[in-house]
Amino acid sequence: MSAAKPPTEPRRTGSRGRIDKRQAILDAAFTVFAREGYTQAVVDSIAAEAGVAKHTVYNHFGDKETLFRQIIEADADRSVAKNLAAVDHLRACGTDPRPMLEEVGFRLAQCYCEDRSMALRRLLYAEITRFPDLLDIIRTRAMDRVNDALADRLARLSLAGQLTIDNPAEAAEQLTALLTGPMETRTRLGTRRVPNPEIRSVTKAAVNTFLKAFGRP
Repeated sequence: MSAAKPPTEPRRTGSRGRIDKRQAILDAAFTVFAREGYTQAVVDSIAAEAGVAKHTVYNHFGDKETLFRQIIEADADRSVAKNLAAVDHLRACGTDPRPMLEEVGFRLAQCYCEDRSMALRRLLYAEITRFPDLLDIIRTRAMDRVNDALADRLARLSLAGQLTIDNPAEAAEQLTALLTGPMETRTRLGTRRVPNPEIRSVTKAAVNTFLKAFGRP
């Protein structure tokens, strides 16, 4: 009797393999663009970082400019998912909204201070004059969606009697500004990692100012 053959791993389908390669290229491209900038980055380096052939990069994305735009869109989608998950924790609880606002504010500030988020902002700062439409991509795919979600949560807190807000969208913008404004300076335009205790301190100060404007008497 012949010995039983060991089980083999299921073969990856063509579409699955293509998706994996595309994601590997996007991740590699982000790393290379963040490290070298758009002008200095070359497709050879991106292919080597992704572990694929150079022609594979061109087959998936066509050219360097298209690839650059794709990584901005992909990271905007990644960023919005994490920010929306943070905003989702903002719910009416008890009679004092401060603890919940501080916790959600801390989560949002953490998203803002992530290494990848800071790298994305540095890329935007560096290339916005070359690609002015990138700001529209970021606004429509990420910033506006997060602000709308935050405005919705703040409106619910107002209806619950925990805040006094006439324009939830403006209130959401102002809370975000109170959280991210100091972080832009503290991260030194995205070049310094801010420890969590410092993020919490900024968050508490932001929420304190926000409640002075929108808290119940």
